[in-house]
Amino acid sequence: MSAVEQTDYTSLVPQFQFPETLAEQEAVLSTNSLMQRLLAYRQRYEGDPHRPIYHYVNPENTLNDPNGLCFWQDRWHLFYQAYPPEDPRQHWGHAVSDDLIHWRDLPYAIYPNPEECCFSGATLVEEDRVIAIYHGTKVGNMVAVSHDPLLLNWEKLTGAPVIPIASADGSPLPYRVFDPCIWKKGDHYYALSGGTLPHAASGRRTRANFLFRSPNLVDWDYLHPFVEDDRFTRIGDDGACPYFWPIGDRHILLFFSHMSGGQALLGDYDTERDKFVVTSHHEFNFGPYGPGGVHAPSATPDGKGGVYVIFNMNPAKPTEGWNQIMTLPRRLTLQGTDKIGRDALRVEPAGDVESLRREHRQITDMVLPANQEIVLGSIRGNAIELMAEIETNEAPLVELNVLRSPGKEEFTRIAFYRERGFRNWERYTGWQRDKLAAATDSLISIDSSYSSLAPDVRSRAPETAPVFLERDEPLRLRIFVDKSVVEVFVNGKQCAALRVYPEREDSLGVSLRSQGQDARVVSLEAWQMENIYS
Repeated sequence: MSAVEQTDYTSLVPQFQFPETLAEQEAVLSTNSLMQRLLAYRQRYEGDPHRPIYHYVNPENTLNDPNGLCFWQDRWHLFYQAYPPEDPRQHWGHAVSDDLIHWRDLPYAIYPNPEECCFSGATLVEEDRVIAIYHGTKVGNMVAVSHDPLLLNWEKLTGAPVIPIASADGSPLPYRVFDPCIWKKGDHYYALSGGTLPHAASGRRTRANFLFRSPNLVDWDYLHPFVEDDRFTRIGDDGACPYFWPIGDRHILLFFSHMSGGQALLGDYDTERDKFVVTSHHEFNFGPYGPGGVHAPSATPDGKGGVYVIFNMNPAKPTEGWNQIMTLPRRLTLQGTDKIGRDALRVEPAGDVESLRREHRQITDMVLPANQEIVLGSIRGNAIELMAEIETNEAPLVELNVLRSPGKEEFTRIAFYRERGFRNWERYTGWQRDKLAAATDSLISIDSSYSSLAPDVRSRAPETAPVFLERDEPLRLRIFVDKSVVEVFVNGKQCAALRVYPEREDSLGVSLRSQGQDARVVSLEAWQMENIYS
């Protein structure tokens, strides 16, 4: 055993053994000193102008990757990289929800030792237990199991890494041991270990996920690199935080690149060869992952052929005592059964977000005169949901501004460019001009260039994502604004999100504008959103 492996990494955070029945667990939690501390920390940040009120934010200190999203005994569980203030190494933080929206904090779930830090991983729900597999820094990939009602007690199998980070004799390994995920096929468990292929002559990394198999969660055999025919990820991407799940009649591999953020590969699982044959690619981040961008996923099947996914988001401004947030949960499904639909995702809000709505406002049948900004006096706020249907007509650009100050010193611009993206030749059917346009993607863009007057906000180029709309398809936006985050869902086909930090207290307004030609707002609805922590 090496000197590194002998180091005592016992956490300084209080750790408890909880009872095994739900009633007893709830009773103990009501007086637990750590729970009281987490509540006190959360209350400390009430009123912070940039701390979201209906997106999940951990109670104390900072957070990083979401981990192990799963459904167990009628509740959703979210784990995440937590940094407790008295021992700011990664522990697995823990929250539970009945609806994926209202989250309740629970004590830290997995503590370091023998690993130095508990890095990212995934869970697998079985009938009588939940399995967590994650990366333990300096030692390798670990497996822990829990079976109690609230997943409060975790036992690490063997008390040591089941996939060590180095060989016993020090010889080079043909794989990299890093963030893992897990699934079961037949009588065997399978695990991916995220990472990169050996550096090419260019010196650049290439995304890879290495496949392992085990009959018992303890003894693992390395098989081979898992992904085949990936023509989509960039040189320089890596495959951190992997999640491999069925989606419709296909499979999806979600992952995080430390270069370009959250992504997914779609394809077919060749179960005879244990290979994932990739046919398409979807991005959740349309630029670098920071500042202010979407980071890593945590994903789980929704039980209906789709996949739920939550991402963390990076900051673009220092916020004292806390850092990073989670997106709203998203439901991913396949768009259709034809050649294009099978290779494209639908992306929609998930969970009971509608339960947060109050103070409804609505505007119908409003013309947007060309080149004239219309400020909506009755709709304003910095924790709101907007739902709009707009006939863009021949206008090349329609924009909707949120978090707008009265003099427009600050505003965040959401812009839609009809048929201004790349042409998809799979949709092309002829040389006529209208058919060429009908094969062309549109673009949705969130521009934070003027979102804040604060000197310490880090700038980010506009977040611009492709989305395909049919020629006669109206623009349908569902926009979530929550203090320092803006998420924009477009026609159930795309989502773009980024962080913004308005400095002025009066940056609450909403406005619309159509460039060049008139457009028409068929309907625009707005709701103030409730605080999930109150």
